[in-house]
Amino acid sequence: EVQLVESGGGLVQPGESLMLSCAASGFTFRAYGMSWVRQAPGKEVEWVAGVNDDGGVTSYADSAKGRFTISKDNAKNTLYLQLHRLKTEDTAMYFCAKNVDSRYGYNWSHKGQGTQVTVSS
Repeated sequence: EVQLVESGGGLVQPGESLMLSCAASGFTFRAYGMSWVRQAPGKEVEWVAGVNDDGGVTSYADSAKGRFTISKDNAKNTLYLQLHRLKTEDTAMYFCAKNVDSRYGYNWSHKGQGTQVTVSS
């Protein structure tokens, strides 16, 4: 059974940073691309960033470029999202997602329960 458990969210002020983590189990982590997606209240799910199976190729939504960094540690079966220079509009529930194949793309088959990020002064 695929399990994805996110952690690291919290309440921060604008301009601050956070590191999100996602512990994965139940599948061959090194064989799949992974994504981070988010959902703000009243809005649809938004893809934020993706990474391919070996961690060597990454892609970001325009809203995340230059501020967020996705990384994948296949030895630890863990996905990360480093968030810098956070803005109030980054407030959302953040989910890690298992992609349907080895690529960094936008199609995922499973996602976790999420971790809340709130950016407020």
